[in-house]
Amino acid sequence: MNSRYDYIIVGSGIAGLYTALLARGRGSVLLVTKGKIQDCNTRHAQGGIAAAIGPDDSPRLHFEDTLIAGDGLCDREMVRLLADEAPQRIAELVYLGVPFDSVNGEIALTLEAAHSRPRILHAGGDATGKHIEITLNNWVRTTEIEVLEDTLAKELIIENGQIKGVATLDTNTGAIQNYLCRFVILATGGAGQLFSFTTNPEVATADGVALAFRAGAEIKDMEFYQFHPTAIHLPGVAPFLISEAVRGEGGILRNIEGKRFMPEYSPQAELAPRDVVARSIHLEMLKTGADHVYLDVTHLPPHKVSSRFPQIYRFCLDHGLDITREAIPVSPAAHYMIGGIKVDSWGETNIKGLFACGEVACTGVHGANRLASNSLLEVLVFGRRIIEYTAGENQPEMLAPLPQLTKRLLGWGKYVRDLPEPSIPALQKLLWEDSGIIRSYGGLVKAQEILSGWQYSLGDVSNRKGIELANLILAGRLMVESALLRQESRGAHYRTDFPDHQPEWEKHIVFIKED
Repeated sequence: MNSRYDYIIVGSGIAGLYTALLARGRGSVLLVTKGKIQDCNTRHAQGGIAAAIGPDDSPRLHFEDTLIAGDGLCDREMVRLLADEAPQRIAELVYLGVPFDSVNGEIALTLEAAHSRPRILHAGGDATGKHIEITLNNWVRTTEIEVLEDTLAKELIIENGQIKGVATLDTNTGAIQNYLCRFVILATGGAGQLFSFTTNPEVATADGVALAFRAGAEIKDMEFYQFHPTAIHLPGVAPFLISEAVRGEGGILRNIEGKRFMPEYSPQAELAPRDVVARSIHLEMLKTGADHVYLDVTHLPPHKVSSRFPQIYRFCLDHGLDITREAIPVSPAAHYMIGGIKVDSWGETNIKGLFACGEVACTGVHGANRLASNSLLEVLVFGRRIIEYTAGENQPEMLAPLPQLTKRLLGWGKYVRDLPEPSIPALQKLLWEDSGIIRSYGGLVKAQEILSGWQYSLGDVSNRKGIELANLILAGRLMVESALLRQESRGAHYRTDFPDHQPEWEKHIVFIKED
């Protein structure tokens, strides 16, 4: 293989595949993925992708819905870009061959929570992410794009504040190789493995955030982690996402006594924003002493349920549950990292030549709480802008973001006696209990001390599992430190000791590594 490229793209989800396809006409491309090219979060995206293409919809309405869901922290100009460019990006996916579902020759649109109009496109019913990923994957394999599988990006090579390349680890042989380039695009996805219960696959270990932070990039909004309200809850079965669209199509949430409870928590009931629904379910579980609630679609026509949600229907049936006859046991699970690597409107970080795209990036469009199905769209809009900018096709726009509080993070904190042994299960339990759906000062301080102690004691690591653990500890600490600083409740961040909005906290928290 070559050792020098124009673009090195780290990650093989929709963000990595899409930017690789766009970049291939502008220079040589190396795609690096620590597993196989199909190992990613994208294929788990059931609900769909949002775009204002309906006859009674408009980018303005999409813009307004996104701002409302973001709870005062969306960067308005970024949201404007997202909503305005959405229809054109959808047209590109159609051109590439993504088989969106249709009715009478027109793309079918459905409603999801906190959207004022049906604007969610889907493919294969509830297999949207899978169809997009397969389509892009097939295109990548027919091009000259070089793909390195089983290769972990270990370190970013920086000289004088500018990206120069990536140091990689072959996870099979342990060999370390440096690859040089003009641009690096981090598209590594999220960090669901921070928590005991997550809809994310095992590869979601915050690698991009850790890589960027250690290189000196700014990390923003890490206190906001979105918990999906409805993951299947069956003994011995890993959490499996029950799409937002199930509630959009009329699904009703009931407690273990069979009572519908969401109208007691929100006038929008089941169609309230995700943070509201997740907290409501959590509180209802505490109230009833149960570890789950039920999502009921038995009142819907059976053929509609099985045809609209074939993946969910089949998965449940394979585990002995016919959802056309029985309610689905569900509980919240960690789903989406709202914060991440701070980027501008062209996807660039504060390090020249280093870009981020997708869940690993924090563009500011999601604010404090991501609007359903905006994530796949964010990839398309800002992924294209990255390639346009690096190819010299556009000049930067001067945007006016919200104010920010910038803090420098020290390598570690004080020593903690009787520190538990660091491991991914121990970390997941700690963060689920003390930095999960509902937080408090005492729990956050406990997590802060343990994580900083683990950082101190971990030392150098040289294999994939060790690097992933180190990355999760760092990302967990960034999340906890941010949650401690934000002394209010807003969007996906809820503190029992500060249960209300505070006007002075209508700003972002940004961390950068201590020199």
